[in-house]
Amino acid sequence: MDQFARTTGISYTFTTTRQEDLQTSLPNQFAAGQSPADLIFMPSAFIKTYAGQGYVTSLTGTIGPSTYKPGALDQVTANSAIWGGAYTGKVKPGFWYRVSFFQAHGLTPPTTWSQFTTLLANLKVIAGVKNPIISGDGVGWPLSDVTEHFIATYGGASMHQALTAKTLKWTDTSVHDLFATYLVPTLQAGDWSEPITWDSPGVNLFWNGTYPLYFMGSWITGMVSDPSDLGVFSLPGGVANQGIVFAADYFFVPKFAAHPVEAKRLAAFFASAAAQTTQVRQGGHIATAAGVSITAYPSVDARVAGLLTGKTVLPDLDDTIGGTFQTTFWSQLQLLWSDPTKLDSVLSTIQAAT
Repeated sequence: MDQFARTTGISYTFTTTRQEDLQTSLPNQFAAGQSPADLIFMPSAFIKTYAGQGYVTSLTGTIGPSTYKPGALDQVTANSAIWGGAYTGKVKPGFWYRVSFFQAHGLTPPTTWSQFTTLLANLKVIAGVKNPIISGDGVGWPLSDVTEHFIATYGGASMHQALTAKTLKWTDTSVHDLFATYLVPTLQAGDWSEPITWDSPGVNLFWNGTYPLYFMGSWITGMVSDPSDLGVFSLPGGVANQGIVFAADYFFVPKFAAHPVEAKRLAAFFASAAAQTTQVRQGGHIATAAGVSITAYPSVDARVAGLLTGKTVLPDLDDTIGGTFQTTFWSQLQLLWSDPTKLDSVLSTIQAAT
């Protein structure tokens, strides 16, 4: 934002508000002909929904696919118009660990499911370890993120895509069996902590070795004191055509923006390689704009970007569907973590919300 102000002479103020709160407040403000800001970050499903109701300003002509990586704007394009932009995104690659911790205890990243379960068993007997994996939580994510990773690995990109498109039911035998074979046994074995607020104290508890594994998006690289000590591995094994979730941070200009011209200039700036190069240098971000050099990334983020190779890039499932499905998905996963025996009812409730 400071770079934008310097190059344009346009001053700014910003505020942070939880997405969950905006999901409730923005519709009421739009209905009253108001907006709390000139440019707002929200999931793509929200942007497309309210574009359809006339509350979002088209960005066609302000930004376009030619300055982005292929497909970056697909989730915010409808009826031949571009309703939002993509800023940087976050890869959700797998389980993070401290390289120094693994070296100190003679541990190596697993390459098979059997090796993964053996690693979890070995972690349990290390002094100071409470559970092998920390269950980062808040309102139900990042539990949703790790669940998507199980689906994209052992059900493949096709299962993830079908669930997102609602062409496959959550109660289908293939979905049930995936949960019952892979995720539920690890919950029943005590491999996961109770849900803990993902950022604080979650990151610190991971970093100090209380919970040595943490499934988290690539933004974690900007939240630890020494990102060079971070390693990451995806769930091992899985089907041939696996997927990996890449979640872009989407923004839009509301119809009732007080400064629509300046807001569009900010949108164009966020879409530029110049802005995204500045952002990725800070760590924890992957560019959606074309023209951002790999040399701009810290080394750990360059490795994360490499994990995308050979895998189908997928949008975040619950962000894409949005609405009541998302909140139901979150709450039901919290229930599953607390009582894995409720798998059948959890999947039925999720399906009923689609």
